Amino acid sequence: MRINDRLFGALFLLLAVAYGWQAQQFPEPMGGSEAIGPSTFPTLLAVVLGLGSLYMMLKPDEDEAWPVGKTLVELIGIIVILVVYTALLETVGFVIMTTLSVALLSWRMQAPPLKALMTGLVSAVVAFVIFNYGLELTLPDGILELG
Repeated sequence: MRINDRLFGALFLLLAVAYGWQAQQFPEPMGGSEAIGPSTFPTLLAVVLGLGSLYMMLKPDEDEAWPVGKTLVELIGIIVILVVYTALLETVGFVIMTTLSVALLSWRMQAPPLKALMTGLVSAVVAFVIFNYGLELTLPDGILELG
């Protein structure tokens, strides 16, 4: 039975459609339509998620046993980190939350604490600069109020 992949593929496909539809609801930027606007990145994510979910449904892997013990706890911890990241992103800000989240995830993947923190900080600042200034897609400043 390959039901897990097909079930999750179907759920992710529904998520991709909903996410892509919601991305198209963003208001048009001032000055008219542009090639890259606020809906570009979310739409690309929806397309990639949709293609990946179709692949999962059409070419499922053999069912594997669900993780137990320490592995299950680690996976739950990762989900908690991502949920907290999403919940606090707007209030705390992209740079701080991304730094903390990437640092924690890197540390959980055996990176030394200082290197994990530096990886988180560099990742957050580079992504912020690319999105805010390169693509002109505003990310939340949160408590830093950078712009």
